[in-house]
Amino acid sequence: MNKAWSEMTAAERLAQRLDIYVNMPGFQFASPEAEARYRERATIIRDAFEMKVPARVPVFPSEGFFPAFHAGLTMKDAMYEYEKVAAAILAYLEEFDPDAWFGALAIVPGRVFEILDYKLYDWPGQKLADHLIYQMIEDEYVTADEYAALSADPTDFFMRKYFPRVFGALEPLAKLPLMPSIQEMPMTPTAVLPFAFPDVQEAFKKLMQAGEEAMRWMQVMGGLGMQVRAMGVTDWAGGAAKAPFDAIGDTLRGTKGMLLDMFRNPDALRETCERFVPLMIEMAVSAVNQTQVPFVFMPLHKGADGFMSNAQFEKFYWPTLKKVMLGIAEEGCIPVMFAEGGYNQRLEIIADFPKGKCIWWFDQTDMKRAKEVLGDVCCIAGNVSTAIMAAGTPSEVKTYCKELIETAGQGGGFILTNGCGIDHARAENVHAMMEAGKEYGRY
Repeated sequence: MNKAWSEMTAAERLAQRLDIYVNMPGFQFASPEAEARYRERATIIRDAFEMKVPARVPVFPSEGFFPAFHAGLTMKDAMYEYEKVAAAILAYLEEFDPDAWFGALAIVPGRVFEILDYKLYDWPGQKLADHLIYQMIEDEYVTADEYAALSADPTDFFMRKYFPRVFGALEPLAKLPLMPSIQEMPMTPTAVLPFAFPDVQEAFKKLMQAGEEAMRWMQVMGGLGMQVRAMGVTDWAGGAAKAPFDAIGDTLRGTKGMLLDMFRNPDALRETCERFVPLMIEMAVSAVNQTQVPFVFMPLHKGADGFMSNAQFEKFYWPTLKKVMLGIAEEGCIPVMFAEGGYNQRLEIIADFPKGKCIWWFDQTDMKRAKEVLGDVCCIAGNVSTAIMAAGTPSEVKTYCKELIETAGQGGGFILTNGCGIDHARAENVHAMMEAGKEYGRY
């Protein structure tokens, strides 16, 4: 008799999710050959995660915007021409034949942000030239004295304070009532009164328009995802989450605000990071439940070497990040920690984690040391140089990948991929990376 999900252990949940990921019961593949390719690839990725010796090192780039650029599209095209970018991604997968793809997570629909008058980024088709990648406009969108309100009710804070600040079309939402005030009949009429204001009604119309545009984009990208799986390519990201420190520091307080808060408001900062732990876990697990892909992409922005000391990392960053990772793992999901920048000073700290529960994906970290410190703890991935992919030769790429496999791939538990996205990589170098993985990565 099958156990109820609530009765399963974390290990049983993981095993069930991995079984679905590898076998995809009931999914209609394009051909028996595509189905066999998919299961072979999913199996070597599963084996690498479980720190077993797979038949071959999994190899796939973090493709970023490369498929669009390789197809001759501009960044504006990628953000506004959904069918064109979907075709470009399919063409990229057919030409380079990676074991997995990252999905279209970073290629977002520009019209959604136009409708909402988004203040947090500039993008092509708005303020930037067509060929440029969107750029964040960092600022303190939440003030230091608002920690208590943010922590007490994040949803209310986002709706009535944060959204009006970062979406020009949603400024009227600041007029909305505090919803818990609607307790009894006499309290209701005055509470719902703001919904009669023309500007508030217009803000909700803009939200509906943005939702309709997002649905058009999702219909194209969701269909693309099914096509990709049907052709035998596995998914690398079934959900996403962030370190609580980054969730607050990236687009709420901003880098300057967070740096100051570590000294001026340390208790409020740590308390709010704790408040974000369950939110990040729910965000990740709910997505995995929909996609049936157990890997949770977690980009780490402010924990890198040089941003803070090890003592600060252990005080402000790691405790709540570790809790999110443990919570995700408890639900049978796999946190994939994308350590942007270098994590050479952090390796011994992050090694304090249960064995075989996560993947650390590195960008600019010494992979020999990473293997020495984490090789018995978890699978490691990454560190193919973004610079060499853009400016090196195919021979240099193959040599680099060969040395990386020999260093980090010993005994399994390694995935060959790059650090940051390969946006402007040379096509011949992407071919060389794929060839190196399949040629030198066999055990």
